[in-house]
Amino acid sequence: MIPTEKAPAVFGRARDLVGPAMRTAVGRLSAEMRPVAEYHFGWTDADGRPVGGNGGKGVRPALAILSAEAVGADAVIGVPGGVAVELVHNFSLIHDDVIDGDAERRHRPTVWARYGIGQAVIVGDALLALAQQILLDPARVLELDRVAECDAARRAASRIADSTASMIAGQALDMAFETLPTVDVAGCLAMEGGKTGALLGCAAAIGAELAGAPAEVVASLDRFGFELGLAFQAADDLLGIWGDPARTGKPAWSDLRSHKKTLPVAAALATGGADAAELAELLAVPCLSDGQVARAAELVEQAGGREISTAEARRRLDAALAALDSPHLAAGPRAELTEVARFVIEREF
Repeated sequence: MIPTEKAPAVFGRARDLVGPAMRTAVGRLSAEMRPVAEYHFGWTDADGRPVGGNGGKGVRPALAILSAEAVGADAVIGVPGGVAVELVHNFSLIHDDVIDGDAERRHRPTVWARYGIGQAVIVGDALLALAQQILLDPARVLELDRVAECDAARRAASRIADSTASMIAGQALDMAFETLPTVDVAGCLAMEGGKTGALLGCAAAIGAELAGAPAEVVASLDRFGFELGLAFQAADDLLGIWGDPARTGKPAWSDLRSHKKTLPVAAALATGGADAAELAELLAVPCLSDGQVARAAELVEQAGGREISTAEARRRLDAALAALDSPHLAAGPRAELTEVARFVIEREF
């Protein structure tokens, strides 16, 4: 759970708006899949008993409702978009945990570790299908009184389909990188643009799309979200190596253990020299010991990977904020979008 004194206020507002709709949507899954999804979202424990979890940071739903408000629409117009993007994001998390072999998320067993790989695959698939159903027929699925016009809903569904395709392509690149001895920084950023930037761009634009905003305004919000996604991923890459497991909910050095060519690793390898050479040799070892993983983290930092990634996160943040410099965006929501963006790269979890 996010410490309330650090989280932007819009996260709580988004949870109040999007949270009930999320539960309504998940409640439409079959009896075999619904309990697994509810466990993943942190609503229940492994025995189906309700718990107080909130299912993550909620950055994407917050962006969805803010993008609707930024173009003068009521926040409720962005709710189907917030639900759909969050469902797609969680489909990817469930499948990523299977691909990476991660047995823990948010301080408890992942879906595949608790229910098996088959259940994880099929529940992830169901969330992806549900996202499209929500955008194409939000009044029926979410039981909302106010929804977008049909043309706007179709554009939003097309946008989320395109961003999902980009995200899957980015995941395929990420997997391919694990077998390569080195990956350059440009290749790493291209992968992360697909894997993270595309969906965050969709989240930041989908509320405006549902509100029927002009194409150029929707495009500027998408650019904001895409650049923010790269900043978000750079920050996440740093946490994947140096984050505190007690706060991140993942084991120490988890990305290095998985041989992931994240931005700090790619940047370190690109510097050349003795540190980069030793790091490359370590990453070629199929199963790293604790001592070897610790040494790899040390080498990434010594070679400059940590410093370069921190600078990249800041540069992408600046690009994201520049995309908000539009007279067509309402001042209040624009300020809240800025607050969310700054939170994203300053977080410790």
